[in-house]
Amino acid sequence: MKIKFNNLYTHFVFTTFERQPLILEKNRIRIEKYITGIINNNSSKLYAIYANPEHVHFLVSRSPEISEEDLATVIAESSQRFINENKLSMGNFLWQQTASAFSVSKSEIDKVCKYILKQPEHHKKVSFAEEYESFIKYFQATLHK
Repeated sequence: MKIKFNNLYTHFVFTTFERQPLILEKNRIRIEKYITGIINNNSSKLYAIYANPEHVHFLVSRSPEISEEDLATVIAESSQRFINENKLSMGNFLWQQTASAFSVSKSEIDKVCKYILKQPEHHKKVSFAEEYESFIKYFQATLHK
């Protein structure tokens, strides 16, 4: 059955291989713009993105024509190739082979966008490892209720 209307918001988190700080600040905006283009070219809309040295957060409204896994794969493969071809990382750039995708309700979009855009301030207080662990605990707990 074809979906005529949808409301599919996903907060993605990609991590660099072995959580190495491969995304340099001087290249951050260029990488974010490239990922934005990939999202726009895949029937989806970007709401917020922030590329930290070892991980990137982005909130997307996606079409039901593309699954979360397919969108993540296209973004990872294309951006990894772009970063390496343009030498935007020291050494060979790789994403982890897995990513995270968390559903977001329409009422939480502003809150999640602010969270993503305030990553530098956030990570002065909380490490990425702590942040990621809390995400996993929270979202996995909701699956089992």
